[in-house]
Formats: sequence, C-alpha cells, structure tokens
Amino acid sequence: MVFLSEIIPSTFPLLALSHFIALLSPGPDFFLLAGYAIRYRLRGSAGIAVGIALGNAFYIVLAMSGWRLLMENATLFRVIEVAGALYLIWIGGHLMRSRQQALALNATAHAYPTWRKQCLLGLGSALLNPKNALFYLALMTSMLGAQVTMPQQIFAGLWMGMAVLLWNLIVGALAGLAVVQQRIQAYLPVIERVAGVILAGFGIAIIVMMFHHAGA
Repeated sequence: MVFLSEIIPSTFPLLALSHFIALLSPGPDFFLLAGYAIRYRLRGSAGIAVGIALGNAFYIVLAMSGWRLLMENATLFRVIEVAGALYLIWIGGHLMRSRQQALALNATAHAYPTWRKQCLLGLGSALLNPKNALFYLALMTSMLGAQVTMPQQIFAGLWMGMAVLLWNLIVGALAGLAVVQQRIQAYLPVIERVAGVILAGFGIAIIVMMFHHAGA
C-alpha cells in the first residue's frame, strides 16, 4: 500500500474520471476514427487509433514538462490552475450546447488505407488540435496538485495514454456495427450534454476549493 501511494497520486480518481469523461465526449479525433471504422472496420482504422494515442502522449509529456517549470513560480502556477479550471468550464458549456449532427460519412471503398496512412491521419488530427494541449495541462496542473511527484506524474500520464489507445480501439471495433452507429447517432447530444455538465462541475469545484484554501 505504501508503494502504491508513492506512484499513484491521491487525486488520481478525479483525474482518471475527468479524462474518461472527455474521451466519452466525441470530438474531431472521434469522428475521424468513427468515419474510417464505419467504412473500413477495425482493419482500416486501428492505425488511426494508434496515431491519436501518440499525439495525446506527446501533449501529455509537454504538460508534464511544463508543470515542472511552473512549480518554480507559485503565482504563475496559480494563474494556470485557474485558467485550467476555466477551460474545463468552457468545454463543459460548449458540450452542453450540443445539437444533433451526422456521425460520419457513409462512403465505402474497396481498398484498406495503409497502416502508415492511418497512423499519420490519427497523429495529425491529435497534434493539430491545440485543445488537447490545453486539456492535458489543465488536468496535470489543476487536478494533480502541487505536491505530486514525478513518479506519480508518469503513472498518471501512462494511464491517460493507454486509456486513449484502448478507448479508440474499442470505438474502432464497434463503430462499424450498424446498430451501434444508429445508437450513437441518436444519443450523441445527450452524451455530450451530460459530459459537459460534469466537466463544468469539476472546473467550478476546483475554483471553489482554491478560494477555500486561500481563506483558510
């Protein structure tokens, strides 16, 4: 138990839940992956899942490096912490305004895209979305706290990276099923709105706790 406490931060459940909720909220990466999975099944989309995971891993590493620099400036760290909380609230508000939209293209093709093409598509999608960098910085600064150690950061980063890969592979495997596609299409706005409420709630809770600690 002592060993686990040395590598697992105390706020890890909150971080893992917030990250998983974000995965449940479809964005550009999701629609890219789902579109290819519907047309080419998992065989033609698994590489996209890997590319997306690599792009997220890149931003996770950047967030960890930036966090270490921020620890040397308490004021700047506090500013980023507030910005991260506000960003979570902004994401939540955006998701709460979700409306019905098409899930993906229905086009078909005879040849599967190459593994290299798939990986580059996924990697480009993840890297060209600056919200990924801001989201991970928000999680690493606002939720892990100032006392987190490097081993704990590495554990959290590995967990999020593997969660992205596993989730995307699951999406790729299921998105090709017609019944699943229809269900996602029907409930997509509800999923996004619920996720928005929860993420915004986390952001508000972070700010409340900050004011509470400041007044203590």
